[in-house]
Amino acid sequence: MNFPNFPNFPGSPGNAAESAASAAPICSAKGCRAAAVWVLAWNNPKLHTPERRKTWLACDEHREHLSSFLGVRGFLKDVVTLAEWESSAAGD
Repeated sequence: MNFPNFPNFPGSPGNAAESAASAAPICSAKGCRAAAVWVLAWNNPKLHTPERRKTWLACDEHREHLSSFLGVRGFLKDVVTLAEWESSAAGD
């Protein structure tokens, strides 16, 4: 049974295009549903070891805002395209 205001649960019938779209990486900015283009690698030195990298994803519109948010706190370590990030992860 499908309810119009509830997402499909895994294994329930649904629109394949919706499933594929929801699997695509999206921007981490609050309320943004745009496709992610950038990876912002960061860590909080009070919580994480120096080599640990947490990630936020950003669309072109929110890259600067999210980078600035992390940068003023001293958390931002690197900004690369999602394609670069994925290719470097595949090489590990």
